[in-house]
Amino acid sequence: MKVISLQIAKKKEILFNNKMEETGFFKNLYKEQLTLNKEGVLGDFVADKVHHGGLDKASYLFGYNHYSYWQKKYPELAFKYGQFGENITLDSINENDILIGDEYTLGEVLLQITQPRQPCYKLGIAFNNQKIVNEFRDYFSPGLYIRILKEGKVKKGDQMILSNRLENSPSVLEVYSLLYSKSPDENLMTRVLSHESIASNVKTYLQRKWKNY
Repeated sequence: MKVISLQIAKKKEILFNNKMEETGFFKNLYKEQLTLNKEGVLGDFVADKVHHGGLDKASYLFGYNHYSYWQKKYPELAFKYGQFGENITLDSINENDILIGDEYTLGEVLLQITQPRQPCYKLGIAFNNQKIVNEFRDYFSPGLYIRILKEGKVKKGDQMILSNRLENSPSVLEVYSLLYSKSPDENLMTRVLSHESIASNVKTYLQRKWKNY
């Protein structure tokens, strides 16, 4: 997996449901090296720090291999890197082969996979159509949120290389399936809830959704 583009956001005001709000969803090309620290991406504006940024969501990564599907589905849009709100666009991601807790080196950074992305209405604003939120959810290529174990810089062309893997970890797509399933797999639920590396908000979400766990 290779970095093909880097993005950060400046503060932007948007109108949604007749209410003005600030957001850092809309990313712009960043030609310098990107600095990743434990709380997030240096210089990247984050408005909602409850649901974005922080230790378990320091940065969002998305695969360019998924772009073509959406370009065909929304041919009227002028796509650009960062279209999905990602800080780092990799040439290719297969979320079924990437496990929660996987550690990767990327440039100077050591990162860990923490959870898949759950789409929200801001993606709908970026696509000028709120139906993209459900479409994105159902496509099962959510991208990756990461934790930073070693801070450092990332540049275009850097390779993301697996350095450590915990056995019996759930894949990113297995966790994603639990987030939207109507009847959870008990064994998978146990593996996810007991996993030491998964984002705490995912555990909280699942325990609220399935109160008997």
